[in-house]
Amino acid sequence: MPTRLLFLLAFLLFYCSPKPEENIESNVFSADVIIYGGTSAAITAAVQVKKMGKSIIIVSPDQHLGGLSSGGLGYTDTGDKSVIGGLAREFYGRVYAHYQQDSAWKWQKREEYGNKGQGTPAIDGNARTMWIFEPHVAEQVFEDFVSENKLEIWRDEWLDRSKGVTLSEGKITKISTLSGKTFEGKVFIDATYEGDLMAAAGVSYHIGRESNETYGEKWNGVQVGVYQHRHYFQDSISAYEIPNDPSSGLLPEISDQPPGINGEGDSRLQAYNYRLCMSRHPDNRVPFAKPEGYDPHRYELLARVYEAGWDETFDKFDPIPNLKTDTNNHGPFSTDYIGKNYNYPEASYEERNAMLEEHKNYQQGLLYFMANDPRVPQKVRDEMAQWGLAKDEFQDTGNWPHQIYVREARRMIGDYVMTEHEVLGDREVPQPIGMGSYSLDSHNVQRFITPGGNVQNEGDIGVHPKQPYSISLGTILPKKSECSNLLVPVCVSSSHTAFGSIRMEPVFMILGQSAAAAASLAIDGNQAVQDVNYDQLREVLLNEKQVMELAGRL
Repeated sequence: MPTRLLFLLAFLLFYCSPKPEENIESNVFSADVIIYGGTSAAITAAVQVKKMGKSIIIVSPDQHLGGLSSGGLGYTDTGDKSVIGGLAREFYGRVYAHYQQDSAWKWQKREEYGNKGQGTPAIDGNARTMWIFEPHVAEQVFEDFVSENKLEIWRDEWLDRSKGVTLSEGKITKISTLSGKTFEGKVFIDATYEGDLMAAAGVSYHIGRESNETYGEKWNGVQVGVYQHRHYFQDSISAYEIPNDPSSGLLPEISDQPPGINGEGDSRLQAYNYRLCMSRHPDNRVPFAKPEGYDPHRYELLARVYEAGWDETFDKFDPIPNLKTDTNNHGPFSTDYIGKNYNYPEASYEERNAMLEEHKNYQQGLLYFMANDPRVPQKVRDEMAQWGLAKDEFQDTGNWPHQIYVREARRMIGDYVMTEHEVLGDREVPQPIGMGSYSLDSHNVQRFITPGGNVQNEGDIGVHPKQPYSISLGTILPKKSECSNLLVPVCVSSSHTAFGSIRMEPVFMILGQSAAAAASLAIDGNQAVQDVNYDQLREVLLNEKQVMELAGRL
């Protein structure tokens, strides 16, 4: 065969064959690291992967990025902000830069805002950080991270939880979404609040509260009679339709199940709610509408709380810029929808959506009740008339947050499990990759009938650590025998009580960045994520200004 023809054939074979980074199948996408989730942890992880020279794809079930940080939780649970480093601190630095602009103050003068944060000034001029912000500002910061780092992101892509995870020799090779897309990678990161990828990959996890015996803890399990916040019924309020008459039946929103024995484990979860962004500027508020199927009797318990003299309605209308709030649960009957989320982690997408609608309906009905019902004190109704949903927030979801507050869902069980002993400083933490400092914090888990026929809440705890604590690399690693190329920076390996402190948005950003660094090093070393050299990882994280122990404070 003539030489020229051989050359032509070779040319055609080379240039017409699929390249290693391509796939002739449609809807198949490859990268070094695949991140599932659209939370704050997902974005910091993606940025860190890109900084370390690896390719990245974010597969996000969400349209909006940032999870709770952009979903209404603008009054940041910081704890000790000096231990927040790396990309998390950069996030709050960017928020600070935004509010230095005059254009950021549309509905309020900057000098009228004040400087109140949660245990810290809202605006820290010396550190050039700001810890309190509007939802749309946070979302824009995350979008800026995406655009500046040219991150590839696929939105509204939902993991096929039944058959969408392919494993080979203990590794995930690819994941598929309900739309038919497939994503191949060397290392995967589950950055969801629910832990869906982790669960679908067959990694061990726990839902609910462990018994105190499980890890030798004090604050785990059922906690009847433990009142560490003011989210309990301080007066004797009958649980029955006709007070003190059991034959009349229970009032709405009360369980007929016994609460259990203190210290024993259960499968119940602390309550979820939506962190509402409200406005009191007359040109930027949407009145509280009556939801479909509204029944004022659903809120009879709150009416009885008011009758008993309770007057703390507005204590958690926490101020954020521009005459807005981050409105959280407060009191014995509030925005937390207690006992209605137990099945959420394992529920199908359709079942979850139904739960989300029910939570939304409950909260919208509560707002309407507080603003309009004659059984609500007049002074409360007068104050509620000054408020409404912020018109310029969540504009494509009816001014309602796009993210419910999943305070706790699945928690991984790795070889290393973080417990209250480490959080409270009673046990040394090996191989630190970040720090936390918030209290062991759980919202109420159930609302039950006392032996005397009254209503009471259970599950709320708030135990403060003596000082900030380190978080171990082991918390984000599955057991090697279960999966050797997955990292889990949100649904971390921890007990219920420890997770109550770890589960703060700045910590999720920290752990997301650290997980990404470990993923990149695993790729460099062609090794399991569990085999990454800790000294190398530590060096990377220190260069990224991550704070990992008290001696390394900023």
